[in-house]
Amino acid sequence: MNEPRIIVALDYADAQSALQFVNRVEPRACRLKVGKELFTAAGPQLVEQLVQRGFGVFLDLKFHDIPHTVAQACKAASKLGVWMLSVHALGGSTMLAAAREALDGVNPRPLLIAVTVLTSLGRGELGQLGIGGGIDDAVLRLARLAHQSGADGVVCSGQEAPRLRKQFGREFCLVTPGIRPAQTGHDDQLRVVTARQAVLNGADYLVIGRPVTQAQDPLKALQEINQEIAKTGKQT
Repeated sequence: MNEPRIIVALDYADAQSALQFVNRVEPRACRLKVGKELFTAAGPQLVEQLVQRGFGVFLDLKFHDIPHTVAQACKAASKLGVWMLSVHALGGSTMLAAAREALDGVNPRPLLIAVTVLTSLGRGELGQLGIGGGIDDAVLRLARLAHQSGADGVVCSGQEAPRLRKQFGREFCLVTPGIRPAQTGHDDQLRVVTARQAVLNGADYLVIGRPVTQAQDPLKALQEINQEIAKTGKQT
């Protein structure tokens, strides 16, 4: 399927800064992720504006609350025309199922993606949270819960993608953050891989922030990463 597989994280503090970047890229090269900081600063109006410009928008607010509240939030998000939205798998099966049911009948229906374990977390911090068994096992348990509850896929690191792809098959969507070119630093991400390795490991979509948003020529950076992905021969 020839569709953008890169989701650029718009980690900006205000709408003006985000739009200055958006003006330099195009919908055929990428989709866009709006997270908590930008959404809090700019609100739903920015999301609608990005959708009107033709971009697929991943609204990454990681809804995590009682089932009714999350269901209503998902309904509101769907009215903005977003392509994908996130909830947190730690919300449990009832919350996940309520989120999915809230989107049934929406046309087109946004993809419902559950966050498993943040790529900034290490094993020690998981232990502090009372989650045992290591990161791989925790991700697998949460991904299984999301799959059984009707989610379309999960957010996971490229390191966990092979196991999840084998476990849940091609139809389960894997969204992978923590993508870094080989020559760059990790910033605050711990579990990182290159774009090529993430795709080979089974990722469907790659969330990339600073390597693109801080590039001198963002569109050129996107084209180079898209070419790297194309060379793997893997398609969504």
